[in-house]
Amino acid sequence: MAHIDILDTTIRDGQQALWGMRMQAGMALPVAPLIDRTGYSVIDLTASSLFEVLIRSCRENPWEGMDLLVQAMPRTPKRAGMRSNAAVSFGVTPDALMDAWMRQLGVHGCRSFWVYDVLFNIDKMLRLAKVAKESGSTCAGALMFTLSPVHTDAYYADKVEKLAASPDIDSILIYDTAGVLEKERLSTLVPALIAVARGKPIEMHANNILGQSGKAYLDAVDLGVTVLHTSNRPLANGPAVPSTQMFAHNLTMLGHTHDLDLSLLAPVAEHFEKVGRAAGYPVNQNNEYDVLAIQHQVPGGMVGTFKANLAQHGMSDRLDDVLRETAEVRRELGYPGMATPFSQIVGIQAVLNIVSGKRYEVVTDEVIAYAAGFYGEMVAPIEPNVLDKIMASARAKQVLANPPEHPTIEELRKRHGTDDDDELILRALVPEADLNRMREAGPVRRSFPLMASSELDQVQQLMRLTKAPSVQMRFGQMQVELHRQGV
Repeated sequence: MAHIDILDTTIRDGQQALWGMRMQAGMALPVAPLIDRTGYSVIDLTASSLFEVLIRSCRENPWEGMDLLVQAMPRTPKRAGMRSNAAVSFGVTPDALMDAWMRQLGVHGCRSFWVYDVLFNIDKMLRLAKVAKESGSTCAGALMFTLSPVHTDAYYADKVEKLAASPDIDSILIYDTAGVLEKERLSTLVPALIAVARGKPIEMHANNILGQSGKAYLDAVDLGVTVLHTSNRPLANGPAVPSTQMFAHNLTMLGHTHDLDLSLLAPVAEHFEKVGRAAGYPVNQNNEYDVLAIQHQVPGGMVGTFKANLAQHGMSDRLDDVLRETAEVRRELGYPGMATPFSQIVGIQAVLNIVSGKRYEVVTDEVIAYAAGFYGEMVAPIEPNVLDKIMASARAKQVLANPPEHPTIEELRKRHGTDDDDELILRALVPEADLNRMREAGPVRRSFPLMASSELDQVQQLMRLTKAPSVQMRFGQMQVELHRQGV
């Protein structure tokens, strides 16, 4: 039997997968002290993409919201995620800005990090891990898992061996965005990783897209994984990770132990159910097993984006075609792992191929940059005929003539007109107009207005009648965006 550490992802991955990264600080603050006392080994708190959405969509200062949450959870280490070569959208971010972002997250109270790179730019991952150590933080090196003919156990073991050799990497994180890991593959993968991990703990994060990740977690425990990522039930399952409630139950049933105070899970669940219903966000999700999902390996949150893109072109009935095309584009591009940015890069190209009716007639700048090697070394080469189409596209010459730049931190501060690195990061992330709207909205609110059921029903009915996907409402100085259920 084993003792298992449970890492909570409710506030970061759960809401990222189910709520589109629109959880404002006031939505979590009322129960943050309960989450802090539950007994999690770490609380996953934020990532760079959340900053951008909070500013643009919620008009909330992410630094202020993060400070409030950190102060409300003093006991448990807080974690942030960092993609090694990018913090802004799908481009390549200067190394100096990535280092500054890592340092500022440490200044604001993060003491645990996970760093990842879908193409495994190990040198960049280790550089950020070293920066994390400046604030006395721990750092997990992530293995972004994907199924493909080229992503073998030997391939992953080679990457883990290089990560584990660094004193700045404290654990290895198996991160399964598509939830495709099952017992047969785990039984060879985990031993291969443990053999080269130098005794460092193995963590596992698997989105429950296929409905099989809860079982995969238990199989992983039997194989020696000791840290599992879960979310409180309203923000678990579906495109998010398995629920804390069921995983803790299953551990106990099988004789394993954990440190959680299970009595604190119910009030947190009740709170997030109320918030989700009030905001029109999904809660308590479950997915059915879909073989097509194994082929395309699109993260669950992206399916909603596909639906919106197709609806704009009057092609809502073509979703399955887009998913099949995504699988084909991924194969042609050399099987990049389906995590940010490549899940978006591959998926958007698939949508364009379907909408235009002619494959690769329109090619995104990001696909050109990927083909040019700007993101790093590919796992497998792009198919020659597809590469020819990419490089013959209208934008290719311009993209190739402008490779990623790497100014110093001093040059970045001068460019953005500030010596305050908190402000520097915000200015580098979004246009000044977005920051102005954020500031005009006032300080971060400490609670979220929960309407009575009858009031919520009236608003939702009005939205259905008008076919409005969302509506903005103002409660005093607080602006809230409500979304129609099912949209």
